[in-house]
Amino acid sequence: MKAVAFYEHGGPEVLRYEERPDPSFKANEVLVEVRACALNHLDVWARKGMPGVEIPLPHILGNDVAGVVREVGELVDWVRPGDEVLLQPGVSCGHCRECLRGADNLCPEYRIIGYLRDGGYAELVAAPGVNVVPKPKGLSWAEAAALPLVTVTAWHMLVGRAGVRPGEDVLIHAAGSGVGSVGIQVAKLRGARVIATAGSDAKLEKARALGADEVVNYTREDWPKEVRRLTEKRGVDVVFEHTGAETWPGSILCLKRDGRLVTCGATSGWDARTDLRHVFYRHLNVLGSFMGSKSELLDAMQFVERGRIRAVVDRELPLAEARRAHELMQDRAQFGKLVLVPEKP
Repeated sequence: MKAVAFYEHGGPEVLRYEERPDPSFKANEVLVEVRACALNHLDVWARKGMPGVEIPLPHILGNDVAGVVREVGELVDWVRPGDEVLLQPGVSCGHCRECLRGADNLCPEYRIIGYLRDGGYAELVAAPGVNVVPKPKGLSWAEAAALPLVTVTAWHMLVGRAGVRPGEDVLIHAAGSGVGSVGIQVAKLRGARVIATAGSDAKLEKARALGADEVVNYTREDWPKEVRRLTEKRGVDVVFEHTGAETWPGSILCLKRDGRLVTCGATSGWDARTDLRHVFYRHLNVLGSFMGSKSELLDAMQFVERGRIRAVVDRELPLAEARRAHELMQDRAQFGKLVLVPEKP
């Protein structure tokens, strides 16, 4: 099969488009013909390499996959060859205490497709049968691939962790990112008033089109003051954080008393400064959030099927142009998701 792999950590130049062996699959797994695979910042971190994380090399990236089932293992009887599917990115053991209570994203053996196991930058990918989700009718392959990771992440952050309620003010950072664009939609579903940030006026206009009630350019020094102005100096109930060091201090300042900050990532850096006086004096709640459970993705997909959550695709690129896609992501040149598409046979 054709695939994009890397043999050493480094910049986009380490990505090689080449012939690779077809993946093997276990009795409880399926083999999927990839029709589209969306990028995530996790791809960039894995490609660069992270301290303390050993990724088996050579490695194939790609967490977000949509495609057609080619073969199924002998233990999989709920999926058939020819089914159009997308894949829940999180792989768990299925038998530990966390898995059995429905918190499979907290499984000690948790892995993500395309991270610590080969992913969807390829013509074929293997995945557990329990990770298969039927592709919603009416979605293109690129739209289907753009949904799984960011949707389950945003849903877990806003519904599972922050528990957003009707009438609350929610600040969504980096509206142009995949998770930010879905976060706006999930917060609106929960009945919140959404204030979205982005780094350009063009992205702010697109955020409004997704449902944001107010928009703020976070490249300006006084953006926290603008957020407080929009809330009549009260601050927001919830901050949806995933950018890290660049916005963290301002995010703390934007919260109202007893407000909740929920974070799933640190794309601008992990060494964020926190003035603890704000945390204890204003009774703030700081919540970590990692991925989401399989059942939460199914909950969110109901709203995808009803057209209440939609995929935001910036552009499609051929699989052979994975290097170019990584360059675009690092430059923050997209609004929504970049999607790789294997060449048709």
